[in-house]
Amino acid sequence: MTLHGCINAVKQVNAKGKTFLLVALAVVLNGCMTSSSKPSWAIYPLQRHQAHDGLAVVSEPDGYGVHLFLETDTSDPGICTPRWLPDPARLFNGNGNAPFSSGLASRKEFFVVVARGDVRRVLKRELKALCVDRAPRARWRWQEPPRAADQVKPLRLPALEEEDLLRDPEEERKLQEELLNGNWSGS
Repeated sequence: MTLHGCINAVKQVNAKGKTFLLVALAVVLNGCMTSSSKPSWAIYPLQRHQAHDGLAVVSEPDGYGVHLFLETDTSDPGICTPRWLPDPARLFNGNGNAPFSSGLASRKEFFVVVARGDVRRVLKRELKALCVDRAPRARWRWQEPPRAADQVKPLRLPALEEEDLLRDPEEERKLQEELLNGNWSGS
């Protein structure tokens, strides 16, 4: 092979190598772009105040999702069940090393997330652990999360007693004026 033939062979190899390098770079870049345009559906505990009281679900691209607040119902001392809070917080940086939540996500997102079997399995595990921590002597009983708005049961709080209720602000102002002016009728 002559010197001229060797130089042409090297040029062909370099041209093929450059083409291969460009194709490889395009594949890598496409892989990066594709991964950020789809949710990772990562599911992991994200503590709020104590272990097992929060669950992060990366349900949107770029690490966004929902932070489910986990609560228990121990109104019956012998039974501990989940208390569903269908208004999750918005999850940020869910695929990163410092996920956090702020604000509210929609109920629709809550229903989409809890419809997934993998999410419910982790919810069941975390809520059972939370029940063991909060009510160790109570029996654990799983209740499915609501999957639609009509299945959400409003949280019933103890009734307020009449003496705990505030008066109408306008009525209160009038009573204060009467008291200050010495015209208090006592009504």
